[in-house]
Amino acid sequence: MATTFRSRKDIPTALMDAKKSAVADFLTKETVAPLAAFAARPSPSQNVVGIGIGHKFKNGKATGSHSIRFYVERKLPDRAIPKEFMLPARIGKVPTDVIETGAFRAFAAAHPEQARHRPAHPGSSVGFQFTGAKAGYVMAGTFGALVQSNGKLCILSNNHVLANENQLPSGSPIFQPGLLDKNSPLKDQIAKLTQFVPITAGGSNKVDCAIAEVLKQNLVSPVIMAKVGKLASGQPVSAAEGMSVHKTGRTTGYTQGVIRDISADVKITYDVGLVTFTDQMLIDGVGGAFSAAGDSGSLIVDRKSKQPVALLFAGSPSQTIANHIDDVLQALGVSIVA
Repeated sequence: MATTFRSRKDIPTALMDAKKSAVADFLTKETVAPLAAFAARPSPSQNVVGIGIGHKFKNGKATGSHSIRFYVERKLPDRAIPKEFMLPARIGKVPTDVIETGAFRAFAAAHPEQARHRPAHPGSSVGFQFTGAKAGYVMAGTFGALVQSNGKLCILSNNHVLANENQLPSGSPIFQPGLLDKNSPLKDQIAKLTQFVPITAGGSNKVDCAIAEVLKQNLVSPVIMAKVGKLASGQPVSAAEGMSVHKTGRTTGYTQGVIRDISADVKITYDVGLVTFTDQMLIDGVGGAFSAAGDSGSLIVDRKSKQPVALLFAGSPSQTIANHIDDVLQALGVSIVA
């Protein structure tokens, strides 16, 4: 039976060292242009979009061994890859696995109409108002959770959902629903931007998160929309391989998933450029995609304990990427209201 890591602390040093070596050799900060539909980049410096640790899969089934996982924009047959561009079968003594995910992108706006809720609940549409050169543009993301910050009630979501990738000043208005879903800025403000962890395009990042202070307590409720419901506790639970999770998001609504990687380093496309995130989790959807554009900011919850485990912020057509929720809460100095 394959060993399962119940938390990041369980990952052996040998595996972490192998991952560190692979990241140094194959995960570059090079920005590349989008590809045409039938083109591919076999060079690892351009094709590898993430490196993590997880069970090695063969014929769609998990084997009994762990591997260093190369997440690639496009998986090509060996015959199409020049010899000098082949990824190694092993990093030291650790086997590798290659998984096609597509390019990872921060999940901001999309189209479907989303309702106005009073009180507003986690899982619903939320967002900021563009200013400057982009004034008149509209966007929407997801209200993740209610948190306490220095005795004040705040909305938790992503930096790119509440602060426009570091661009907005403290006090900027936050709307529910996001203005993409209902453009009524004079009626729909429920909070003001309070704090965000900056996103750094040239360096290493661990979280994409921000909070906005609620204007009036009766404007919000801590109960997550759809089938997630009330949290058993606001105390985070450690992410584990194979953990069954669910979330409610602005675009895809209620979905279920399985955590496949709890320590991935990935490259994400933002408006500010290509951004590297370390120590992230990757989630597969059950019965379809776990998330899509507009679900950024969703709180991901362990189905068994009903406790928070992650904050969704990015992904690709096949994978969802999330920050560990304990890293988010520590970075912001807040606690989740259950």
